[in-house]
Amino acid sequence: MTDPHAADHPTLLDTLGLTLSDTTMTAVAIALFVLTYALILMEKFVHRTVAALLGACAVMIVGLLSPDQAWGSIDFNTIFLLFGMMNIVNVLSRSGFFDLVARRAMLFTRGEPVRVLWTFSVLTAVFSAFLDNVTTVLFMAPVVVTVVTRLGLKPIPYLIAIILASNTGGTATLVGDPPNIIIGSVAGKGFGDFLVNVAPYALVATIVGIALMHVLMRWRGHLNAAGSTDRLQQVLEDPTPVKTDPKLMRQALAVFAVTLLLFMVGHPIGLEAGLVALTTSTFLLLIADLSPVELFEQVEWATLLFFMGLFIVVGALEHVGVFERVATTLTTTIDGNIGLGILLVGGSSAIISGFVDNIPFTISMASVLRELQGTLGTAMDPLWWALSLGACLGGNLTLIGASANIVVSDIAAREGHPISFGRFMQYATPIALVTTTVALGLYYVVFTLTGAGG
Repeated sequence: MTDPHAADHPTLLDTLGLTLSDTTMTAVAIALFVLTYALILMEKFVHRTVAALLGACAVMIVGLLSPDQAWGSIDFNTIFLLFGMMNIVNVLSRSGFFDLVARRAMLFTRGEPVRVLWTFSVLTAVFSAFLDNVTTVLFMAPVVVTVVTRLGLKPIPYLIAIILASNTGGTATLVGDPPNIIIGSVAGKGFGDFLVNVAPYALVATIVGIALMHVLMRWRGHLNAAGSTDRLQQVLEDPTPVKTDPKLMRQALAVFAVTLLLFMVGHPIGLEAGLVALTTSTFLLLIADLSPVELFEQVEWATLLFFMGLFIVVGALEHVGVFERVATTLTTTIDGNIGLGILLVGGSSAIISGFVDNIPFTISMASVLRELQGTLGTAMDPLWWALSLGACLGGNLTLIGASANIVVSDIAAREGHPISFGRFMQYATPIALVTTTVALGLYYVVFTLTGAGG
């Protein structure tokens, strides 16, 4: 184990004349990790980004990591990917693309609640597969609130539906859900790997999830006819045109298409997803007639800093050897039985991700599996896919299970439709349990029959 005090400059503990044993340093790293998690769960009192940064600062202050080591523990492939995709989506939004999609979707639904549910859920799932789901719900949630209130429907069930759709749809690809971004970076997996090994099971989970939401909303009376005929007719015949910038939209969609293509073919030739997204988004800023300063103001910096803080806190655990010990224990438990590993990793990931944000959990578990990979090599690839399915789908269990959940909850409260913890669980928890069980069960069966699972 590397000496945690191996830094260029004395730490605060060194200055105070305190020398801690390796065992004590490990205990301190774990304690700071747990405290950071606790603060994240208390977001009503402390913003999650502040919690993560406090944890990162504490790690450096006590000397678990030097500032240089902390900086080196940040996975910039993940940061660049999120930053690049946020910029591309912001330009798409400026072009009027999302407003245009919302108008077309509303006309397509003709005000029928069932069509509204399925149309916006499917749209959210598709967008979440090719954008990240946090960015998708940032745009879809306000659109859904506007559409359903104009149609005389209650927004909360429909908002919960797009949360579930964003997490299940986002499971399908490398860029769809932050846990997948982390897994892809840590495990060295590309866009195509997720399409082959995860997307089929995510697709099944998405269809099952929307169908179950349909049943629950029907049972609770939320799929009754919309408001008055006069109101519906006014909405459908609204002559106000959607403001669009056709040139900017063509530029953004072209760059977006190239980005997706490079995601698919870039990994084998050494182009990581983060570098692709950063490069293509920068090129878009070059050709678009927009102020980069104004666009950068719309970047979710709090989300990026949240990731960076967590990477540092988790990096401290890795530095003192925690993941190496956990990987050894997991290796002994699995004992070469990858099928057991699928159930163990996938099931535990789903349950834990439901009660702690799946981003820090995935960062932690990915570090464990990376240690395990040194022993099992590519034979353990199914465990990466089990982690993806468990962490992403398990994020639907509770309101704090995934970042997209919190984002939509904040938007809903701002729009005057707060989503309580209990109200969310009435719909989401049973759906999450069923979809996770179906996806992991199906994956386990395919693995058992083929020995490959993909």
